[in-house]
Amino acid sequence: MIGVIPKHEYPGFDIDVRKRGAAFLATCPRPTSKQFKRYNFWSSALRELHEAYSGVCAYTAMYLPDRGTVDHFMPKAGDNGQPHLAYEWSNFRLAGGKINTSKGDLIDIVDPFEVQDDWFFMYIPACLIRPNPALEKELKRKIASTINILRLNQDDNYVQERCNILMDYARNDVSLNFLERRYPFLAKEINRQGLSQGRLKELLSI
Repeated sequence: MIGVIPKHEYPGFDIDVRKRGAAFLATCPRPTSKQFKRYNFWSSALRELHEAYSGVCAYTAMYLPDRGTVDHFMPKAGDNGQPHLAYEWSNFRLAGGKINTSKGDLIDIVDPFEVQDDWFFMYIPACLIRPNPALEKELKRKIASTINILRLNQDDNYVQERCNILMDYARNDVSLNFLERRYPFLAKEINRQGLSQGRLKELLSI
């Protein structure tokens, strides 16, 4: 993960999402997850959410070729539900479908809007993500919890994609500018670790 700068809601959001959601909540203040599925007005904002965040998943920091999904950072239903935030742009995070499913209604996750650049480190050549060992204990625990809940290391697809993109960069098939736009966490780690393309080739054995 890498820090995500919150973007302003688009001009039509209030009409498209917020007011429609408020009307529903006025009649059903504590909807169940099933009821929310019938009134998922936030889906009207998905195209604009994808565009606002340049198509990059807030949690994997990897580009979503499809539109991804709207993740409610604070869950809208369940034991930790905050239904009044279900239709608020400020509570939306762009997320891949599997990430959203893994996260569910859990809350022991760091907010991409609050992540600092020295919180998440990646170890090469394994391409596994770990908390910065220099961080204080409770923050390291929460970062580790986030990695586990979202399956950032357990899901081989995420790990392999990170490795594949690094190999593409090492071979000069893609530029650092490309990584900064579509894989910003990888670009940040390359810069933080001072890795040249030649050094990456050595580490990745290519």
